Amino acid sequence: MSQDVIPGVVPSLKRPKMNARKKQGYIMFLMIVPFLAVVFVFSYMPLHGWLYALYDYRPPFKLFDCDFVGARWFVDLFSNASKRALILEVLGNTFAMSGLGIAFSWLPMAFAILLMEIGNRYFKRVTQTLTTLPNFISWVLVYSMAFFIFNSSGLINNLSINKLGLYDVPVLFLQIGGKSVWLAMWLWGTWKGLGWSAIMYIAAIASIDQELYEAAYVDGAGRFRTIWHITIPGLLPTYFVLLLLNIANFLNNGVEQYYVFQNAFNKQNIQVLDLYVYNLGLGSGSYSLATAISIMKSMVSLTLLFTVNFLSKFIRGDSII
Repeated sequence: MSQDVIPGVVPSLKRPKMNARKKQGYIMFLMIVPFLAVVFVFSYMPLHGWLYALYDYRPPFKLFDCDFVGARWFVDLFSNASKRALILEVLGNTFAMSGLGIAFSWLPMAFAILLMEIGNRYFKRVTQTLTTLPNFISWVLVYSMAFFIFNSSGLINNLSINKLGLYDVPVLFLQIGGKSVWLAMWLWGTWKGLGWSAIMYIAAIASIDQELYEAAYVDGAGRFRTIWHITIPGLLPTYFVLLLLNIANFLNNGVEQYYVFQNAFNKQNIQVLDLYVYNLGLGSGSYSLATAISIMKSMVSLTLLFTVNFLSKFIRGDSII
């Protein structure tokens, strides 16, 4: 006999043990677990190496067989005038390199806008491909190209002296010292990363509502007005987020580029903080002192990150973390 149903009342159905949305969430989480494991192994496990800053480590002895010195290496950084002068010199190079990067951080956005304004699809794709490829070339190969072109017996000097007769003595482009090294390193970095950095802005341009452009064209706006009043305002949120992240990474210049381009002529102006830590640790064998500097750099970078996040939330109302 069937169960009586009360009019106007829908019979209750048993809920499934796990609804589809929750199940999909678990599946997505399991998909990212391998990547989280890689981040943990390569980003967090090496942090145990910070213990070296508390010991007077001398290879090949084990770490805990060496003398415990506490904060000695942190104090030693500023113990005398020569060390303070060297640290200030390295920080000056770091600030100059990072400052140039932040001052011209709008270049990828401008390049993305120019790229999207190209009418010929074939030319646009070729240009985007050619400007993105250098990002996947190692700095060793980049320096090999630079050595082939700008060496004292390279392509430029060979053409200028033997073919064109512009000058008699070869110009040592790669050995130029002074503050011009900062500009040279920025140019090489821009050439290598401009196309890759523009990809995010290209994606942001594609997400702008096309009806805004159509309305602007109906109102008689030209190409430059639509760029100024629609495209650029649509890209500014992305630009500010990337700018704040660049400010948070102000002390992180990397090692590879400066390591391959350094020589006896430009070492004074090319040695940024990351390269100084590398030369101090692996070059001079001062592992404990290099670790202490690296810890201080990480603490400053973390402070900058939370500072710019606070400023972003206070000024723009949006936080980046």
